[in-house]
Amino acid sequence: MKLKAIALSLALSFASSAYAKPPSYQDFSIEVIGQHQTGVFDDGAAEIVAHDAINQRIFKVNANAATVEVLDISNPASPTLIDTIDATEFGASANSVAVHKGLVAVAIEAENKQENGQVVFYDATTLSVINNIEVGALPDMVKFTPNGKYLLVANEGEPNDEYTIDPEGSISIVNLKHGADQATVATADFVGYNKKIDKLRAKGIRIYGPKATVAQDLEPEYITVSKNSKYAWVSLQEANALAVVDIKRAHVIKLKALGTKDHSSNNNALDVSNKDDAVNIANWPVHGMYMPDSIDSYTYRGRTYIVTANEGDSRDYGGYSEEKRVKGLDLDPNAFPNAAVLQQDENLGRLKTTTANGDIDGDGDVDKIYSYGARSFSIWTQNAKLVFDSGADFERITAEADAANFNSTNDENDSFDNRSDDKGPEPEGLAIGKIKGHTYAFIGLERVGGIMVYDITNPRKAHFVDYINNRNFDVEAKLPDDSTNPEVGDLAPEGLAFIASKNSPNGKPLLVVGNEVSGTTTIYELNVTRKKH
Repeated sequence: MKLKAIALSLALSFASSAYAKPPSYQDFSIEVIGQHQTGVFDDGAAEIVAHDAINQRIFKVNANAATVEVLDISNPASPTLIDTIDATEFGASANSVAVHKGLVAVAIEAENKQENGQVVFYDATTLSVINNIEVGALPDMVKFTPNGKYLLVANEGEPNDEYTIDPEGSISIVNLKHGADQATVATADFVGYNKKIDKLRAKGIRIYGPKATVAQDLEPEYITVSKNSKYAWVSLQEANALAVVDIKRAHVIKLKALGTKDHSSNNNALDVSNKDDAVNIANWPVHGMYMPDSIDSYTYRGRTYIVTANEGDSRDYGGYSEEKRVKGLDLDPNAFPNAAVLQQDENLGRLKTTTANGDIDGDGDVDKIYSYGARSFSIWTQNAKLVFDSGADFERITAEADAANFNSTNDENDSFDNRSDDKGPEPEGLAIGKIKGHTYAFIGLERVGGIMVYDITNPRKAHFVDYINNRNFDVEAKLPDDSTNPEVGDLAPEGLAFIASKNSPNGKPLLVVGNEVSGTTTIYELNVTRKKH
């Protein structure tokens, strides 16, 4: 019982200290100026967003309808639906969209998502089909290289629910040097790593699917590309790793484990229970696996840095699940002499963890507790060395901003503390933008909602700037007819796109956010009126 008292005292100390942004950044503001509503609730009507600067349009994925909706944002205060790209003839669901100089690329999964999918190219002005290319299984993200010569596709290759069919994950490299109508495709796969499975596991890369090879188990999630268009970094979320790809050679040249975050360290505290009726941000003997979803990159003093939104994800299928709460684990008595107290619901018992890792000495019990995600964003070198992590900031800041709705879920109001036992605020979406010489990271919190803003200009001195949550907790999220309540605002920010002032319809930097549950697309204006150095 003493453990609980310590945890609660830590929580009170956090709650009593205001988390204000640094005085030198009071000149930064982020405000909503426009929103497009679909009325569709919790059906993926607004997920990934991409900006077309030529026509001042936003292309946004409506995943379950296999469509990409086109919004006119020439007046960003009033985004208007002007057309819809119907991609149903090419597959079951649109997963991602990207735009580069008048060319639109859409990733579409097959009707049977264990089979190969398609990337379809459209003219951004006429919306006519230019070409379609077969890629790998479950194409989940598309990314143009800065020079526009290639399109990269993260083929996630998820298994079926029975876990009897597990396609290989891969990265498709689409060559666009001779135009989209003559595009060719090469594949960067992981087959060459199959015989290195033991070495990869020893380095901390999670390869654990039932009877899976390395190539089957690695599931590319998100891609970022170097400024010179030569290299790509790909998040392998479930594996808690990054892949480094030589684009021209279509070859995976490195696999890098990301390691774990020690939540017993004061800077890494977290709230682990949804049954204690409190904001209880405290230290626990838990190791958080970073497991990034969205990633992006930028340069500082000639060096590339990778930025990750550390969402976390598990494998939870009918045929195999790694999920188990701490109270269901057989904890090693030497590592956890206070196991009975730890495993109470109001302490650590409710936290979701993995059965795939943790038995360090192979004796059948758990020596280390691993949780999903790091409830943070991080900055890494191009060789995956950690430079910065936001620690416990996200939970501390959201608790300070609105303690009554701390760690709420994204599809229901009046859900205080609902996600503390899972992944907390769940950082997922990410965008990077440069404004008046400073580089900012914008991170979307999928569950409680809102956008975190950090100045990351110097990666080793990154710091919090602002937080905004365009969500109304005082109304029902869903109306009786199952549509989104138009008064609820935004639920579950998914895809983020930064628009620099030179490309903006109103000459000011903007942030566009697709919100998966509310089906809204929201435009934020970013204002920096003065900088102190």
